[in-house]
Amino acid sequence: MNVYDTANRLAQEIKQSEEYVTYKTAKEAINLNYELKQKIEAFEKARYDAQIVALQTGKDDEEKMKHVQQLYGELIQIEEASKYFDAEMKFNILIADVNKIIGETVQSLLK
Repeated sequence: MNVYDTANRLAQEIKQSEEYVTYKTAKEAINLNYELKQKIEAFEKARYDAQIVALQTGKDDEEKMKHVQQLYGELIQIEEASKYFDAEMKFNILIADVNKIIGETVQSLLK
């Protein structure tokens, strides 16, 4: 068995998965709507900034978190954005699960 061949097959299967296809379609729809894309980018920047502060200080910045929650609350009212976030979450879960499976194998070597 060639690990590289297996990795390439896994990559192809991910590209053919429902999670990937749905996320890609939702992302393409967002890219066609300039105003909505800008709002999502602003939300993602605010979320990133809040996460950086939390990592650096060890605690959440309440103002930043409120701002992130406000932006998210506004965005999920928009059907296209709601579908995008749902698809993104499902795709991220898929990738996290695959990473966990691979990580457990690698971790067994470190014990």
